[in-house]
Amino acid sequence: MSQYEVDEKYDLENGKGRIDDAIIAEVTEAFFDDPNLDRSHLDLEDDSPYPEVRSAVANTDDPSMPCGTLRAWFIGFLCAIIIPVTISSLVAQLCSFPVGIFLARTLPNWKIFGLSLNPGPFSVKEHVLITTMATVAGQSAYATDIIAVQRVFYKQQFNFAYQWFVVLSTQMIGFALGGVGRRFLVAPPSMIWPANLVFCALFNTLHSQEYAGIGNRGGISRQRFFLYVFLGSFSWLFLPLSGWAQITYTGSPLVTPWWAEANVMVGFFFFFWIVTPALYWTNAFYTSYLPILSSGTFDNTGNPYNVTAILNPDLTLNLEKYQAYSPLFLSTTFALAYGLSFASITATLVHAFLYFRKQIWTQARRSLNEQPDIHARLMSRYKQVPEWWYLVVFIVMFVFGVLAIEIWPTEMPVWAFVLSLAIAFVYLVPIGMIQAITNQQIGLNVITELIIGYALPGRPIAMMMFKTWGYISMIQGLQFASDFKLGHYMKVPPRDMFFCQVVATAVAGTVQLGVQAWMFSNIDGICDHHQKDDFICPSTQVFGAASIIWGVIGPARQFSRGNIFYPLTFFFLIGAILPCIPYFTSKKFPNSPFKYVNFPVIFNGTGLIPPATAVNYVPWGIVGFIFQYVIRRRHFSWWTKYNYVLSAGLDSGLAIATVVIFFCLQYPKNGSIGATTIQTWAGNTIYQNTDDWNGVPRFDLPASGKFGPEHW
Repeated sequence: MSQYEVDEKYDLENGKGRIDDAIIAEVTEAFFDDPNLDRSHLDLEDDSPYPEVRSAVANTDDPSMPCGTLRAWFIGFLCAIIIPVTISSLVAQLCSFPVGIFLARTLPNWKIFGLSLNPGPFSVKEHVLITTMATVAGQSAYATDIIAVQRVFYKQQFNFAYQWFVVLSTQMIGFALGGVGRRFLVAPPSMIWPANLVFCALFNTLHSQEYAGIGNRGGISRQRFFLYVFLGSFSWLFLPLSGWAQITYTGSPLVTPWWAEANVMVGFFFFFWIVTPALYWTNAFYTSYLPILSSGTFDNTGNPYNVTAILNPDLTLNLEKYQAYSPLFLSTTFALAYGLSFASITATLVHAFLYFRKQIWTQARRSLNEQPDIHARLMSRYKQVPEWWYLVVFIVMFVFGVLAIEIWPTEMPVWAFVLSLAIAFVYLVPIGMIQAITNQQIGLNVITELIIGYALPGRPIAMMMFKTWGYISMIQGLQFASDFKLGHYMKVPPRDMFFCQVVATAVAGTVQLGVQAWMFSNIDGICDHHQKDDFICPSTQVFGAASIIWGVIGPARQFSRGNIFYPLTFFFLIGAILPCIPYFTSKKFPNSPFKYVNFPVIFNGTGLIPPATAVNYVPWGIVGFIFQYVIRRRHFSWWTKYNYVLSAGLDSGLAIATVVIFFCLQYPKNGSIGATTIQTWAGNTIYQNTDDWNGVPRFDLPASGKFGPEHW
C-alpha cells in the first residue's frame, strides 16, 4: 500500500482477515462506524476509499486547465439572467455543454484586460463553473413568496430596496454558514454527497475523462452507454405510460446507498402502511371524515378551511369568529407528517451527538491539507477561501436583514432574526452530515413555524420572515457545501466556486424580483383563482395560507394541551429516545444490522408524503434494491462503470423531454395539442376515477352536518 500498512493476512478480494479500525478512520476520516464503507471493495491506494466515489470521480488533476475564463463567466451570467426558475440542474449541465463547445470553436483568441477570450478547448472545469451558476440561478428565491403574499394577502407593497434586502439576505447569509461548515461537510472523504456523483459521472462522460472506476471491464464506452440511455429515457416519456418521473419524485434510487433506502422504506411501510390505516380506521384526530391523503386544510364540515372567515379587516385573528366557525383539521397523512417532522428534529441532534461528536471535534481542528483523501491533497494546492470572506458576507447580509425588518413594518424584532439564524447554524452540520452520508435532507420549515408561532403569535409577516431565515439559510448553506464538494471532486479552485455562487445568487435574485414586479404590474388578476391565463400562483397561495394558519391562528390553538393535535408533540420525545437504541446495540453487537439503522432518515425519508404516495415510494425502493444491492453485490464491475452514468442518462432524458413536452404539447393553445394527442389516454386518466383522487372520506358527516369537538 502506498501510505498505510495493513495486515498481510487480509485478502481484499475474498474479504478475509481484517484492517484495523484506526487505519480505516485515518483513511476515511470517518470517526464513526460508517455504513457506506464496504470493506470487501476497500481501496487504500491513492484514491477514495469509497467505491461510489471511485466510480464517478477522477483521482488526477491538471492545474493548468482553464476554469474561470471570460467565456465561462459569460455563459454563467446568461444562465443567471435568462434561465427559468426551478429548472433541473441536469438540463443546465447538458444545455451549457454545446454552448461552451461552440464558443471554443468560434471565438477569436483576443485578450481583454490580459484575459484570453478563447484559451483553448472548452474544459470540464469551465463546465462545472457554469453549471453551478445555472443551478443557483435555476432555484426560485424562497423569499419572493414573502413579497407576493404581502401584496396578495395583506395588500402591502414596500419598495424595491426592502424586497432586495430580504431576498439577498435570505439567499446569501446561508453561504456564510456553509463556509463555516465546509471543514465538516466538504473536506472529509466520508462526506461523499451521493447526489454529486451523478453530476461528476456526467461531466467526465461528456468530456471523455478517464478515471479509476472504469477498471478493466470491457463493454461499450460510458459515452455510448449514456447516449443510448438518454435517447431511451427521452423517447419513453412521450409514451402514455408512467415511469422514471414517478420513481424519481423522491430522488434517484440509483444514487442513495441501499442501507439508507432501506431505512426510508422501513419508515414508509411502518408509518404509512400500518400506523396511517390504524389512525384513520380509529378516527384519530377526526380524520375519518376527511380524505386519508391530502395536503389541504379542512373545517368541521369537511370543506377546505376558509381562513377569511376568521379574520378581522386588518387580517388579525377574530377570536369570536374563529370559535363560531371551526378548528382546523388535517388529513391522516398530513397530521402524521407533522409528527414525523417533530421526531426528525430531535432525532437529528441526538443522532449527531452519538455518532458524529468525535468527527466534528476532530475536523474542527484540521485543515484541508491534513486530510488523507487524494482529492483533498489535490485541492490543497489551490488558494482556499479566507475565513474573512465568509465573515464579510455574513455581516453585509445580516445588516440587510436588520434594515429590512427595522425600517419597514414587519413586526419582527431583531432578537427573532438572531434566533432564526441560530437555529439554522445549530442544525447545519448535523443535517449536512446526514445528507452527505445518506442523500436525505431534513428540513426546518415545520419547527421554525412552530417556534415563531408560539413566540410571536398573531404576526404573519414576522412568521414568514422567521421561517425563511431559519429554514432557507440552512438550505442555502447546505447547497453551498454541496456545490463546494462538487468543485472538490472536479478540482475547481475554491475561490472560483465561491465567487460564482455569490455572483449568480445576487444576479438571479435581482432578476427574479424584477420579473415578479413586472408580472404584478402587467398581468391582470395575477394570483387570482380565476385568472384567465392560469397565473394563479399556487405556491403563493400555500405560503399565504400557512402564514395565516401558523402566524394568525398559531400553533398554540392546535398543538397545546387540550387541542386536537396535542398528541403529535410526543413525537419530539420519541425522536430523542429512539436513536439511542441502535447506537448502544451496535456498540454491544458491532456486526448486527443495527449499525445501519438511522432514525433521522426513517422519520424524514417520507417527508414528501403528502402529496407523494406509494406509487412513488414502492417503485423507488424496488429499483434501489435491484441496483444498489443486487447488482452492486453480484456485478460490481458493471455497477462501478455504468451505475451513475445510467442515473445521469435517465435523469437527463426525463429533464429534457419534460421541457420539450411542455413547450410543444402543453403550453401551446392552452394544452389543447397535448390533450388531443399522445398525452391523454385511458391509462393516464383512470386514477382520476378513484376514491383517493376524489378525496372520498370513510365517514359521512353526522346528522348535525359537523364533526369534531364542541368547544375549541
